[in-house]
Amino acid sequence: MRQAGKEKIVTKKNDNFIMLPTVDVCFRGLMYNPKVRKGFIAALLGADPAAVRETVLLPTALRQEYPDEKLGILDVRALMEDGAQINMEMQAYPFGQWDARSLFYLSKMYAEQIGRGDPYTKLKKCIHVSILDFIRFADDEKCHRTIRLCDEQTGK
Repeated sequence: MRQAGKEKIVTKKNDNFIMLPTVDVCFRGLMYNPKVRKGFIAALLGADPAAVRETVLLPTALRQEYPDEKLGILDVRALMEDGAQINMEMQAYPFGQWDARSLFYLSKMYAEQIGRGDPYTKLKKCIHVSILDFIRFADDEKCHRTIRLCDEQTGK
């Protein structure tokens, strides 16, 4: 307890408070730690952490070509050593347009990699990770799924 002027200010310390990683600021803080980020990405990709040698955080605001173009701001965007990019989005509350928003973010990340005159071979893989604190697919109990853009018959 301390006094400020004539008022007594009482502060109570809460040693039991734990900020959950579903809070954006906490999630971002965790991902800013290179060791945590590396381990988390390795776990997501099912890889040995030693195989994820380096990741670099990238700016999270997606490029806007025109003033009236939709703005996209990612939670955590990392560049892998092989040039692949990973966007990790934490969403604590249900968002009805989550699929469309995820595809928008992923598409913008992909398209930002090349400019006029660049060859398409310059494009690298982009991965979008949705970490949802709500039920997205009510018809099953899977907590992890991988969704790819590929040919339905060949898987390529």
